[in-house]
Amino acid sequence: MNSDINVTPLVDVCLVLLIIFMVVTPMLQKGVPINLPVTEEPERTPDTEKQLQISVKSDGSVYLGPQVVRKDQMQSSLEEIHQKTPDREIAVKGDKAVKYGDVLDVLKACREVGFNNVGLIAQPKKSPGSEGSV
Repeated sequence: MNSDINVTPLVDVCLVLLIIFMVVTPMLQKGVPINLPVTEEPERTPDTEKQLQISVKSDGSVYLGPQVVRKDQMQSSLEEIHQKTPDREIAVKGDKAVKYGDVLDVLKACREVGFNNVGLIAQPKKSPGSEGSV
C-alpha cells in the first residue's frame, strides 16, 4: 500500500479554477466598457440589482444599461423607467474623453424625470503602495 498524497489531480483542479476565474473576471463589469476618469478617493457604493447604469462613451453615444439610446429618446426612456421603478438608483459612467456637457445632459435628464439618487462612477487612483483597484 502506498500512503502518499497524489498531488497531480489537485494541481489540475486548481489550474482549471484559475483559468475559469481569469476568463470570468473581466465580464463582471456591468454595462458598457468605459475608460473611466481617475480620482483620489471616490465614494464607494455597492452595486445592486436596482441600480441602472447609464454610460456615455467617448463618441457621445448614450447607453441605458446595455442598450444604446439616441439623445432625443433618452428623456422618454428615462420616464418609462421612472414610471416602473421611481426609487431606482442611477449610476452615470462617463468616459474621460467625453465632453463635460454630454455627461451633464444625462444628469439633467435624470433629475428632470424625477430620479433623486443619481451618482457618477469613477476609478480610484492607484497609489504606489496599493495592489489592485476597486
